[in-house]
Amino acid sequence: MFTGIVQAQARVEAIERKGDIVTIRLKFPAAYLKDIAIGASVSVHGCCLTATSTLNDEATFDMVPETIARTSFKDLGVGDLVNVERSLKFGDEVGGHILSGHVDVVATIADIEKLEHSRVVTFQLPSEWIKYVFEKGYVALNGASLTITHVARDESRFKVSLIPETLSKTTFGTAVVGSAVNVEIDRSTQAIVDTVERVLAQRLHG
Repeated sequence: MFTGIVQAQARVEAIERKGDIVTIRLKFPAAYLKDIAIGASVSVHGCCLTATSTLNDEATFDMVPETIARTSFKDLGVGDLVNVERSLKFGDEVGGHILSGHVDVVATIADIEKLEHSRVVTFQLPSEWIKYVFEKGYVALNGASLTITHVARDESRFKVSLIPETLSKTTFGTAVVGSAVNVEIDRSTQAIVDTVERVLAQRLHG
C-alpha cells in the first residue's frame, strides 16, 4: 500500500526485453534504497512493482504484458524520470490517501495553464472512467495523490492544481501537453458509484 506522497524521482537507466518480460533498471537518489530488500514493493509512477535486484543506488523491476498494457510504461524510454514511493509501513503518516498501486487507466495531459507560482493541469480520460471523478475528490496521477478542482463530464476531462512543492518533487514540473499519465481512481468512490449503478439497474429492470 502507498499514500500518494511522492518521495523522489528515479531515472530510467536501462530497459531490457526478454520474451514477455520487460525489465527496467532505475537509478535512485543516494541512500534511497537503504534497507530495501529484493521482493520489496515500490510505487513507480503509481504502479506497484517488485524489486528483483539492487546494487548501490540502482534497482531492477520486472513487468509482465498486463502491466505494460495498463500503464504508460509502453512509452517509457531510457533517461526518463519517474515518481517513486516506498511502500507504507505500519505507523507511517498518511499524508495523501491510501493507494494500492494498481493503475486503472491512462489519461493524457490536455492543457497546462502556467500561473505565477502554480499550474492548473487538465487531463483527458477515456469516457467510461469520468463517472468516478468528482470535484474535491482524490485521484492518483503518476503516483501522486491530488485533489480534483474541476470536472467537465461532457468532455471527459478534469483539472488539478499543482503547488510549487508538487512541481519540484514530481515529474509534473517538466510534463508537457500530450504526456500519458497513470491513473488510479479512489477505491471508495468506485465502490459507491458501482453500487448505486447496480441498485438503479436492478430497480429499473426488476
